[in-house]
Amino acid sequence: MIVLMLCFAVLGGVALAVQASVNGKLGTQVGVFAGTFLNFGLGTIVTGLLVLFFEPKYDLTLLDVPKWQLTGAFLGMVYIAVMVLVVAKLGTAVATVAVIFGQLSMSLLIDTFGWFHNPAIAFSLPRLLAVICLGFALYFIYAGNRKR
Repeated sequence: MIVLMLCFAVLGGVALAVQASVNGKLGTQVGVFAGTFLNFGLGTIVTGLLVLFFEPKYDLTLLDVPKWQLTGAFLGMVYIAVMVLVVAKLGTAVATVAVIFGQLSMSLLIDTFGWFHNPAIAFSLPRLLAVICLGFALYFIYAGNRKR
């Protein structure tokens, strides 16, 4: 089951890279905010249909959860807008690795301190080395882009 979940996560990463590239091109043609709006508008319609027809019933509704849990929607919009803007300037690979570097760095803090009601996972040298290696990867991918 863990291997299957890892495969799903990798597939999600593939989808994000394709999405970033497509949205970056869209943003150069219609503007950053129009591209972001299209992304969320279409996403809202499709997700609304999925909720309507396939979502099982839960004890709580969106109106019942703690309000801080609703900030994810805003943060998703920030991510899309940033990628629409940045991909056109830096390229898909640099933008994606930069996002993953930020995600990994913040994720380690969230894990270490158990923020947002997540279980705490001890900080370790291998986890720190992973961030450092990704930082080197970001540098080398960026440096490779500059030579072209």
